[in-house]
Amino acid sequence: MYGKINKAAVDALKPGEFLSDTEVQGFVVRRLPSGVATYGLRYRVPGKQRWLSLGIHGDITPDKARRLAKSRIGAVADNRDPVQERKAALTRAKEAAANTVDGMLDTFIERHVKNLRRAYEVERTLNKYVRPRIGNKSIYEVRRRDVVEMLDAIEDENGPVMADRVLAYTRKAFNWQASRDDAFVPPIVRGMARTKPAERARKRILDDDELRDMWNALDITGAPSCFPAFVRALLLTAQRRDEVARMNWREIKRDIWIIPADRYKTGIENVVPLTSAMVALINESQKRGFVFSSTNGKLPFSGFSKAKAALDRAIVQQRKAHRRPQIAHWTLHDLRRTARSLMSRAGVSPDIAERVLGHVIPGVRGVYDRHEYVAEKRDALERLAGLIREILSGH
Repeated sequence: MYGKINKAAVDALKPGEFLSDTEVQGFVVRRLPSGVATYGLRYRVPGKQRWLSLGIHGDITPDKARRLAKSRIGAVADNRDPVQERKAALTRAKEAAANTVDGMLDTFIERHVKNLRRAYEVERTLNKYVRPRIGNKSIYEVRRRDVVEMLDAIEDENGPVMADRVLAYTRKAFNWQASRDDAFVPPIVRGMARTKPAERARKRILDDDELRDMWNALDITGAPSCFPAFVRALLLTAQRRDEVARMNWREIKRDIWIIPADRYKTGIENVVPLTSAMVALINESQKRGFVFSSTNGKLPFSGFSKAKAALDRAIVQQRKAHRRPQIAHWTLHDLRRTARSLMSRAGVSPDIAERVLGHVIPGVRGVYDRHEYVAEKRDALERLAGLIREILSGH
C-alpha cells in the first residue's frame, strides 16, 4: 500500500504489511513477522532489482530514513549502486581491521606463537602491553615514535627489563609480518633497547640475612594465600617462575614433578624430585588443577607484580623494626640463581646442579646421556632444603 511514511503510519503496520512512501520513490517500510519495522530503498540497476536497508524503526526516525533514501537515490541517478558500495565499504573495513596491529597479532599468535614453548608468556605480554597502546593502529602507519612512546611508558611503569621484553616480542611479531607482506616495513631499529646485554645478565643472589627476612616476610605480606608457598617453592625446586606458577597436579606422581617439554624453556622434559619440605608445602593445596592458585585450581597464580610489591613492603617493615639497612632490589628469578649458589655451597656437583635447573648439558654427553639422574637430583634438592633450614634457624 501507498502513503506518507511517518511515525503514526509505521506504528499502525501489522506483521507482514509494508508501506511505500508517496513522496520519495522506492522508499519503503515493512513490518516483519517478528514485529520489527525496517526501512529500506527499492531501486533498479541495469537488469537487477535492489533492496538497500536503511535502518530499524526506533533506532532511526521516519524523517531520518527518508533523508537517507533521498541521498541514496541521488547515487543511483549518478549510475552508482549503493548496495555494492556498502559491500565494498564493509570489505575495506574488514581489511583495515585485519591490517591493524591487533589484527596482525591475532594472526601471529594463531599461526606462530601457539607453537612456541613460551606461548603463554608471549601472548600475555603482547595483550597486556602492546595492544592497549598501539593495537588499533594500522601496521602501515605505526612509526618509530609510536614504538618509542610505548616503550617509554612501559619503562616508567614496569622497568627497563620489561620494556626490553616487550620490544623483543614486538620485533618478532613485526619481522614475522614482514616475511609475509611485501608492503610492510617494521618500524623497529637498533638502539631502541633500554638495557645492554651485559646489564641484563643479572648476578644477584640473596645472602643469608636477606633469605631469612624474605622467608619470614612472606607470612605478613597480605598477598593471596598461595603466594608464600609459591615463592618458597621457587627456592626449594630451583625452577623458573612460570614453570612453578603453572605446576599442575596432573604433573605430580607421588614425590616426582614432571615438567612437560611443551612448557619448558629448553623444550626437554625436566624431572624434579620433590623433597619432604616441598611435599609438605604443596600438600596444603587442593589436589586438582593448578597447585598455586587463588581460584581453587582453575587458573594459575599470575599476580606477580602486585604480590612481589607487597612482599617488598613487608621486608622493609621488618628491616625498619630491627633497624637494619634495606636490601637491594631483587626479583623472583634471583631465587633460582640463589638456589643454584646454595647447592654449590651444600656440596652438590656442578653437573648435577645444572641438571636440577634443567640446563642442557653441552657436548656428546648431552646428546647421548639420557639418564634422568632422579636419585642424584633428589640428593641435591634435599641438601638444598637442609641448607635453607640451617639458614632460617640462624646457624
